[in-house]
Amino acid sequence: MSPPTRGPGYSRAGSSSPAAYNSPIAQFQAVSWQALPGWQQDDLSAAWPAWLKSCEALRKRNSEINWRPVCMQASNISARDDDAIRQYFEANFQAYEIRNSANGNETGLVTGYYEPVLNGSQTRTATYPVPLYAYPHSWKSSKPSPAPPRSELMSSGILRGSEIAWVKDPVEAAFMQIQGSGKIRLDDGRVLRLGYAGTNDQPFKSFAQWLLDRKEITRSEATMQGISAWAKRNPGRVEEMLNANPRFVFFKELPGKVSADLGPIGALGVPLTSERSIAVDLRALPLGAPVFLSTTRPLSKQALQKLVMAQDTGKAIVGGVRADYYWGSGDAAGELAGRMKQDGKMWLLLPR
Repeated sequence: MSPPTRGPGYSRAGSSSPAAYNSPIAQFQAVSWQALPGWQQDDLSAAWPAWLKSCEALRKRNSEINWRPVCMQASNISARDDDAIRQYFEANFQAYEIRNSANGNETGLVTGYYEPVLNGSQTRTATYPVPLYAYPHSWKSSKPSPAPPRSELMSSGILRGSEIAWVKDPVEAAFMQIQGSGKIRLDDGRVLRLGYAGTNDQPFKSFAQWLLDRKEITRSEATMQGISAWAKRNPGRVEEMLNANPRFVFFKELPGKVSADLGPIGALGVPLTSERSIAVDLRALPLGAPVFLSTTRPLSKQALQKLVMAQDTGKAIVGGVRADYYWGSGDAAGELAGRMKQDGKMWLLLPR
């Protein structure tokens, strides 16, 4: 997606009038650094590696925002000096409160996502009978339009021969599709990294909403954990639930040189950083930009106030004040991501 056009938003150093970033769905109001709750308390050295990753990509991208000077300046900053990092941002960036254009509201939804780590195999076994699929070979030259929904794909035989890995649980496989990437831990200790390879172009529909509409779960159970628990109680209806989402995601094996310790590759083309990367609506915010986020931890009132980087996007991430917070890899991250549905505020940081 091309970046939004320039327009009212922030003032460049030396300019007499605002002429910069503009969004069709968000409004921006310049504020002081003191207006960012928790800015002084955040450990910015923990965010610095994520910003350097953004800079790696932003230097190479064509953008209406000139990121190069601030990225060049970043090379002079000690990654361990929290005070120097804070001074760098305060001297080189202007903070803008983000509001939704439709209603002027400065509060929006913050959800969470993660990178699943599943036990699995590269061949089908009794323990691992559930396939994850590569993009169908026949579609590379001629993809049907519209492509079949999940229910037809699974019964048609189109996917036969496209299996890329096998895992234990169909619901865990479906959650990996929703996340768009993951790791498969093989019995011999190797880790297979799978990345997003495409979809059948069908719309995403929520399992949780399907269950809620049928009064199968309560609102408090509308989490990944609640959905998994329902599936264990209703094994004969799991396929029916999975087919409620017509969207189907395909994977590709990432090269062996990709470290298993790195996060998945986001839309910016760089590895995501645990608790320092977010997915945003690209109609609202520029990909790669620093964003200050103020929300709460899942199912609590404990403040979560951090500098994060807009390094990813997703079909379900819609709105000006809207973020999907990347918690990291594995079960602990999944527990947090699956329960996160908080109110939050956001500030966009742009070069002066």
